[in-house]
Amino acid sequence: MELLKRPPTSKLPAEWFTGDAYADVIHRGEAPSRMRANLVRFTPGARTAWHSHALGQTLHIVEGVALVQSRGGDIIEAHPGDVIHTPPGEEHWHGASPDQFMVHLALWETDDTTWLEHVPDDDYNGPRVSTRTRP
Repeated sequence: MELLKRPPTSKLPAEWFTGDAYADVIHRGEAPSRMRANLVRFTPGARTAWHSHALGQTLHIVEGVALVQSRGGDIIEAHPGDVIHTPPGEEHWHGASPDQFMVHLALWETDDTTWLEHVPDDDYNGPRVSTRTRP
């Protein structure tokens, strides 16, 4: 067993994010492991650019309201406890709603990520489908 040192929180790059997002590395596996786990905090309105992961990605929503969309699909409004999986190669984006911070646990394998264009405000503000019904 080993108690791992925790690296400092890092601000995520503007090339890949609109708005401010910060990551805490929870685990970065060394070969033969490919496991990656980050706790990511998004300020209101912050979001990733379109991207895809060679081996897919899983997000566990911890706090706030997450917006997640696969290319050509609906914008999904996800809530704490929801788990979203994008399969290998699927282009998607994820981020916070316009009025709340959002925190998710991101799980993936390898750093083979293809980063694409930023998500325009008009697309980000499009209609949403909620994972929950609201009163």
